[in-house]
This record gives sequence, C-alpha cells and structure tokens, in this order.
Amino acid sequence: MNNYFRALSIAVLLATPLAALPNPTFARPQEEKKQRSEAKYREKLIKEVRHQLVMLPYYSVFDNLAYKVEGDKVTLLGQVTRPTLKSDAEGAVKSIEGVASVVNNIEVLPVSPMDDQTRRAVYRAIYGDAALSRYSIQAVPPIHIIVNNGNVILEGAVGSESDKNLANLRANQVPNVFSVKNNLIVAP
Repeated sequence: MNNYFRALSIAVLLATPLAALPNPTFARPQEEKKQRSEAKYREKLIKEVRHQLVMLPYYSVFDNLAYKVEGDKVTLLGQVTRPTLKSDAEGAVKSIEGVASVVNNIEVLPVSPMDDQTRRAVYRAIYGDAALSRYSIQAVPPIHIIVNNGNVILEGAVGSESDKNLANLRANQVPNVFSVKNNLIVAP
C-alpha cells in the first residue's frame, strides 16, 4: 500500500509541471470564443444601426442612408433631401450603446423645385408599373430615388434582374432626366 501512495505522489509531482505550462490547445477555444463573441457583437451593432436609421420619421423613398461599422466607429453615407434628416441620423446612431464616434458624410441634396418634380415623376413611373408596384407596399419602399440636378440614381434592392432593368427603363423614360445610374442590387 505504501508503494502505491509513493507511486501516486511521484506521478502527481511529475505531472504538475506539465499542467502549469501554457497549452496551445486550451488557448485556441478561448480565442475562438472571443472572436465569435466579437463577431456577434458587431452583427448586433450593425442591425441596431440599420434599425435606428430606418425608423427615422422623415426617412423616405427619396433619401438614401448607408453606413459602415468599423469597431466602435460608424460612418454615415448617402444622400438626403432634408438637412434635419442628416442631423437626426447622426443623433440616432450616437445614442446606440457601443458606438464611440460617428462620422457623418451624408450629402444634403440641393433644394430644387425641378428636382422635386422629377422625383415625383420617377416615383410614379417606377412604382406605377404593374410589375414593380409590389415594392411600393412597404413602409419604406426598397427602390430609393435620388435626384440631383436632373441626374437620377436608383439605390436599394429588388428581387430579380428583370426588375432592376425595368426600374432603369422606367426612370430613363421620365422627361427632364439627364442620366440614370442604376445601383440596384438583386437580393434573393
């Protein structure tokens, strides 16, 4: 029995230095967990920024708000028709927990009665089409119409390549439109 305890104590003494050494197999799961939690946090922050921007009261089909999240810094991009929407977007994003700084690069479109008329005409041309009218039933329709000095930019997402091409065709048929840039993406 005495030999058994002696052998056990020697085995414990010999194994102790090995357990004290850093083991890379134990460190990897912790690093992976940390990376996964950082990715989840970033994904949650992106969703919250999007939610705050979409919920702005004067955000419409004639505005385009985009953003980039880099760590705890958010950069706002896009074009708006009202200067107050630019400051409202910045304020909404600054109030999100986890956002340390906001860079506001949103462009305020010039006030122009001609551009306002063109916006309405392009809206009627796109959303009045039977094939594209299904996009108009959402609170903020997915095809955003940006008009700057007669130049139209289509932003957003559509369900098919034919919808993208049809929106481009309809916008090009509107009088007083100098050019149409189609930035629509096809989302499943």
